[in-house]
Amino acid sequence: MAAMSALNLTKIAFGCDGFDDLRARLAARIERGENIVLSTRYMPKRADEMVGGSLYWISQHRFGLRQPLIGFSEIEGGRIGIVLAPVLIEVEPRPRRAHQGWRYLSAEDAPRDLAEGGVSGEGIPAGLHAELAAMGLL
Repeated sequence: MAAMSALNLTKIAFGCDGFDDLRARLAARIERGENIVLSTRYMPKRADEMVGGSLYWISQHRFGLRQPLIGFSEIEGGRIGIVLAPVLIEVEPRPRRAHQGWRYLSAEDAPRDLAEGGVSGEGIPAGLHAELAAMGLL
């Protein structure tokens, strides 16, 4: 979990076959150091609480990566941009149900960063780790 108490978001990595695919899609923008802007219809009602939080990516029904959330902006077409830092941080591969759009995620419920002490069973491939965690074995 991130060391901050800000509110977070979750979002499905739609159209990605997994986290490697998501990394590949974002790689050029991250290498250039560009902020990543995702489009959504509505400004979250709790937007002020989320600055300093993160967007947690879900793929194949599990968490796997997060990106620090910088803020929100208005973009063309009357839509709202979710502005993310150009960095991907590996998180504990915990199971998570799919949903449409984005959802709030409290700091207490957010998975831990793997770089911050990791999880039990380090060295286990992420997919296997997720399956073992879903069975309650980790």
